[in-house]
Amino acid sequence: MFTASAPGRVDFLNTHQDYKGLPVVPIAINLRTYVTAIEESNYFEIKSEDLCREGKDCIDKFSPLNPSLLEGRWWGNYLRAVVKAVEEHLGEPLRKGFKAAITSKVPVGSGLSSSAALEVSFLKAIDHFYNLGLSKKDLAELAFQAENRIAGIPCGRLDQYSSAFGGIILLRPKPPVEIEELKPGNVQLIVVDSGIRHSVADIHPARQEEINSALRKLMENPKVPHDLREKLGYRYDQPKWEQISLEEIEPYLDILAEKERKRILFTILMQASTMRAVEKMRRENWNPLEIAPEINYQHELLRDLYDVSLPELEKIRDAMLKAGALAVKLSGAGMGGSLIALVKKNEEEIVKSALSAGAKEAWKVWPDSGARIEE
Repeated sequence: MFTASAPGRVDFLNTHQDYKGLPVVPIAINLRTYVTAIEESNYFEIKSEDLCREGKDCIDKFSPLNPSLLEGRWWGNYLRAVVKAVEEHLGEPLRKGFKAAITSKVPVGSGLSSSAALEVSFLKAIDHFYNLGLSKKDLAELAFQAENRIAGIPCGRLDQYSSAFGGIILLRPKPPVEIEELKPGNVQLIVVDSGIRHSVADIHPARQEEINSALRKLMENPKVPHDLREKLGYRYDQPKWEQISLEEIEPYLDILAEKERKRILFTILMQASTMRAVEKMRRENWNPLEIAPEINYQHELLRDLYDVSLPELEKIRDAMLKAGALAVKLSGAGMGGSLIALVKKNEEEIVKSALSAGAKEAWKVWPDSGARIEE
């Protein structure tokens, strides 16, 4: 009947900060997920063509009436959660479904937001099928609620909003959510899939608990001034992070264990770096050379203060920098997944260097539009 699609994204600036409520800059890219609705049905019957080719369980069939989620990491739970989120939004159940086939150019577990591209493309298909008139913000927020609250995966809003809106955006994820569209500039990117698979569900909770532990110690220590404690809190998403300077908090970091100290330092330094880069990106035709130092610096923070890099990733990164990349950093949760390179020339040499250093695949990519119905 029709095909809906939504893009993956690269996590350009302020990685690992959206779940803390801090502003982030994603770029939606031209690797997309497609949901092709074939015919109306009393059920949702969805076939993943990619999983079928891999010889895995590739069909999910469920009732449109408040579908239950299955135990374990069943891929169809993302779709079931989306339907539940839509029904909550409408205040009534969906009465029918459709048969559909899914294909995707966004590799799973690669740090390019394959789950959000799946959720948002499926939502766009439901929106078109039922003629619901959902806005980009509706699509983004419903997809976030589906993954975070209904499926129970501790993600922030970064992925879903990037996939729904497209382009380059500055996202302030703490409600009320704010979106600022940034200038595309002359950005050229290469995305490299390391081939090392990871799960956000294994990484985010660990970092969140480390920050929570640090905050408890700071909140309960009488040496910490009242004015600073007023800006902190007991949970990673409670502090007024944007109001806390390094000079203000640094004298009290010796209260913390080394790992806790590193996580707080990361949060403050990463945020300051992002806002320096954003100021440059607000200008017409900004030059990638201007922000390349910040991109490299953010990778170093992820590696040294957040401990989400691996020797295999560093080998690929070093090779790309030597081949002429302006900057290279992790995209996504880390511990595998993808690297993004900001480039100006020598694209073919940079791609070859990454593959020679152990990368599984590489693409030249560019900013793309958000969720859409294909012609």
